[in-house]
Amino acid sequence: MTINKELLDILACPKCKGDIYLNDLKDGLICDNCKLLYEIKDDIPIMLIDEAKPIET
Repeated sequence: MTINKELLDILACPKCKGDIYLNDLKDGLICDNCKLLYEIKDDIPIMLIDEAKPIET
């Protein structure tokens, strides 16, 4: 199961409040502004800034 489109539409980056999107592997949500990846574990997005992983673009 993947994240529901309706849920994805209302979620925002907790750090900058900007848009986020599902990554290609569908195992995380990416914020391009903050360059952070919020992992999805057991179909639940972990939207904690301290738990986010930095990404290289």
